[in-house]
Amino acid sequence: MQIYDYLKVFHAIVTSNLYFCATNTILMEMEPLTKQKIDFNNTEVAFRHKSNAELKQAYWLFKMIGSNFLTKVGPPITNFMLNVGLPIQGAIKATIFKQFCGGETIAECEHTIEQLHQGKVGTILDYSVEGEDEEHAFDFTCEEIIRTIERADGDPRIPITVFKVTGIARFALLEKLDAKQELSATETAEFERVKQRCEKICSTAFERKVPVMIDAEETWIQDTIDLLAIEMMMKFNKEQLIVFNTYQIYRHDKLASLKANYLVAKEANFILGAKLVRGAYMEKERKRAEENGYPSPIQPDKAATDRDYNLALRFCVENIDRIGFVCGTHNEESSRLLTELIDEKGIAHHHPHVYFAQLLGMSDNLSFNLSNAGYNVTKYVPYGPIKAVMPYLFRRAQENTSVAGQTGRELSLISKEKNRRAI
Repeated sequence: MQIYDYLKVFHAIVTSNLYFCATNTILMEMEPLTKQKIDFNNTEVAFRHKSNAELKQAYWLFKMIGSNFLTKVGPPITNFMLNVGLPIQGAIKATIFKQFCGGETIAECEHTIEQLHQGKVGTILDYSVEGEDEEHAFDFTCEEIIRTIERADGDPRIPITVFKVTGIARFALLEKLDAKQELSATETAEFERVKQRCEKICSTAFERKVPVMIDAEETWIQDTIDLLAIEMMMKFNKEQLIVFNTYQIYRHDKLASLKANYLVAKEANFILGAKLVRGAYMEKERKRAEENGYPSPIQPDKAATDRDYNLALRFCVENIDRIGFVCGTHNEESSRLLTELIDEKGIAHHHPHVYFAQLLGMSDNLSFNLSNAGYNVTKYVPYGPIKAVMPYLFRRAQENTSVAGQTGRELSLISKEKNRRAI
């Protein structure tokens, strides 16, 4: 059975209302949860890894983020200064870069890797250079991702790795593939090179026994990414969990996709790897749908996203023998729910098929209190040249202001710890 045969199965499942109604009924009728006592307000544990100076610096940085300076004024001013060669990289590296990134190279991330490890939190090395559009850049990124896998090999402090398909492929090419447009001979050869890079990364991960996650991206290129991910899982997830695909649950179709892919995995006899996130492109998605006159792929409201996200967690826990998953969230309710589901099902906290994940510099109250309770926890640790990762850094600042209460929550926890330490 070929990949496209499985896709036919996928679409048949997605369109089956009977299957999803029955499944959701089962999930909603589960017994009440036994509460797991974990305190996400324990700032002593949350910030144990930070010195007094680092804590103070984080406090003032989130104060700036809360004032919207970094999201409104910061990007144009910073980009201008960098482009004209003004010497501001040192200031950036000592502030926002230090908060959200591990360093400019893998070697520079060592301090962060060890610091997280002291709190029993793993590292996901994330080469966060964006906006490249040349073959030589894609080849370099491919080799850099492989270097992160090689660095992780044999080091329990780095349990998972990650890459974006747009790091090894031209966005416009992926867009054309998703739109089912005919490729030229040159474009066909170009896509073959993309698939070769993807397979080279995943085969290295397989040989080194280092799991690798494929990040989700915009809806208008995601079908092609999904196809690549399923193909890689079919090749490398037969006996062990190596390749993960990412499900952005703020899309109203992604819970259905997760369930359908699970059935494909059962039929094709491989382990489904799933990273569950709420998503990162909501405003862009809604705007594009409106401008182009097609229905929005985004959930109607946050409540719908939260409902589907929690249902996805339940589904993965119910099928943990066949699904390995990463709960990538900064949401306390979903994090608590997963701990309760794990305990309810008698699953070991350190089960290799379930991980929690947060971004470096955010939600330390989740990461370190979860790890303190014995759960598998990782932090995304982005790295790369300062100028090249600035888009990532400004997105982190914007994310903190766009998520209701996120900046205030970070500030209140840091303030609480400052008061506890009397600094």
